Amino acid sequence: MTPWNSANLGDSVSSIDTPALILDLDAFERNIELMASALKEKGIRLRAHAKSHKCPEIAKIQIAKGAVGICCQKVSEAAVFVEAGIKDVLVTNQIISPNKVKRLFELARSARMGILVDHPKQVAVLLAQARVTGLEIDVYVEVNVGSNRCGVSPGKDAVALARLIAESAPLRFAGLHCYQGSAQHLRLPAERKTAIQEASKLAKEVRDALVAEGMACPRVTGAGTGTFLNECDSGIFDEVQAGSYIFMDRDYSENQLETNDLHFEHALFIQATVMSYPEPHRAVLDAGLKAFSVDSGMPAVWKRPDLKLTKASDEHGVLEVSDPSRIALGDRLTLIPGHCDPTVNLYDALVCIRNNRVEAIWPISARGALL
Repeated sequence: MTPWNSANLGDSVSSIDTPALILDLDAFERNIELMASALKEKGIRLRAHAKSHKCPEIAKIQIAKGAVGICCQKVSEAAVFVEAGIKDVLVTNQIISPNKVKRLFELARSARMGILVDHPKQVAVLLAQARVTGLEIDVYVEVNVGSNRCGVSPGKDAVALARLIAESAPLRFAGLHCYQGSAQHLRLPAERKTAIQEASKLAKEVRDALVAEGMACPRVTGAGTGTFLNECDSGIFDEVQAGSYIFMDRDYSENQLETNDLHFEHALFIQATVMSYPEPHRAVLDAGLKAFSVDSGMPAVWKRPDLKLTKASDEHGVLEVSDPSRIALGDRLTLIPGHCDPTVNLYDALVCIRNNRVEAIWPISARGALL
């Protein structure tokens, strides 16, 4: 924790200490409403991905607006949300550590919990704990539909794994997890559409094979902010796991949109200050690698095409200045993070603003939850 807060309730935006993570509440709320309305119209469930925000306050808003629950990536992350009162959590990851499995089942005493598997050994570890506790959890088979990360290959191995779960009470076979993560940032709509058509084809093959063997497939879940409309229109997916739509980052904004794509607004920003201006065409911000992630490239400077972040060190961000007359020492600048998820994980709190004032400060309670 930092020794003092960057802002207090009621502060003007100009008085927020920097660097600070800022949430534009108006844009955020419009993004929430846009997603909720679109999925309601299509009859598709939203299981909002909380790894993007790690903030129980946001999860509660998403559920109040129609999300059936949340998903996250780590058991420790899930624990934060369950403790905050979230009652339906899917950990979209595999676990093999007996300690993590034990903790997952402890959470199942207070909430409906789900987990992914892609190997029989994972099922065995889960089953052993389920029999000790007598508790049920949802278990999904993760199918590799193109990301080539986790996931069992489509075909007989996926079917066999689903049958193993179904025969391993009190585990519940909950369906298929089919996430094509590498499609989320394909820039052209046609590229994204093609990738999801192939993912949907593979998901359908596994689902149909299960049905052919007399097994129900309760759900096919997956999708992300970049492609969720493609999954919705596939006729295969009945739940999507979008997360970044609430914030939108610089990288997502580089995706080209089709006419029917939804336009989500930038709502997450980093406020920074020009703390050094040693040369006319080089200025330095007080925000660097400890204030924003660069795995997807540098942040952009909001509404300032004359300024470009060219490099960053731990506590410094170096700006290339094309028009020195438009910037001065002490100026406050607003950055759009390149990748929202790891950037959020660098902060203790979101400073929520409306009408140029700090309206709320929401703790990022699951930051650093890596277990």
